[in-house]
Amino acid sequence: MKLAAIQMNSGLNIKANLLLARKYVENAASAGANLVVLPENFSLMSDKHSDRQGAAAEGNTIRDFLSQMARECNVITVGGSVPLVGVNGLVTNSCLVYNKDGSFLAQYDKIHLFDALITNGESYCESKYIQPGRDLVTVDVESTCIGLSICYDIRFPEMYRSLILSGAEILTVPAAFTIPTGRAHWELLLRARAVENLSWIVGAAQIGDHPGRSTWGHSMIVSPWGEVCAVKVEGEGFIIANTDLIELRELRETFPSLAHRRL
Repeated sequence: MKLAAIQMNSGLNIKANLLLARKYVENAASAGANLVVLPENFSLMSDKHSDRQGAAAEGNTIRDFLSQMARECNVITVGGSVPLVGVNGLVTNSCLVYNKDGSFLAQYDKIHLFDALITNGESYCESKYIQPGRDLVTVDVESTCIGLSICYDIRFPEMYRSLILSGAEILTVPAAFTIPTGRAHWELLLRARAVENLSWIVGAAQIGDHPGRSTWGHSMIVSPWGEVCAVKVEGEGFIIANTDLIELRELRETFPSLAHRRL
């Protein structure tokens, strides 16, 4: 199976963002990708909650876009994340997954919300406008299992171990990491989650300047042994890497650290 990660510089123009997402997914599919992961907030990057609410109200449009793109490009599509209508004026930060035939497979709502002070007064409080998810989500597709997560989730190893115990062999991490935290921790965290869970990880990132923030990029595909098999340091586009799931399963048998777990 070939895995691909899309790297984008999304902004306020939803139509333009979708056109770019379509372009890069088509390019990845032409390169042989079976599964493509879009970044967090691929359809909209805005610092205004009214923009998120407006985009969430058009959620069916995004669903139709992802379904059609998956079908026409013939790829399993992990739709990064998009805002969907929540409760009391909040939105969810949701990852929508579609099969190659365009059929809907799963929705994961981001559980861990990024409320943090970074550096030089740079701060974030996602809980002011995002309704947190409650449930972990795995997706069975093409003789494997995908574990879904979004950005800040990567800092919570117990979440990923739970996804592995539910059968996940591939972990997806759409993200919009800040530059300070990305520089310090993005690669470190991706490789750690891959190694400790003996799983493939696909990190699809936002990059560059957006309304109200800047992001680190460095989309990355990491093997179960912690090797960085593909990385996109700068600019928009995609990366792709070939996975051998039989080799992954053999590794889990010959190096059975997952079976040695003690609580």
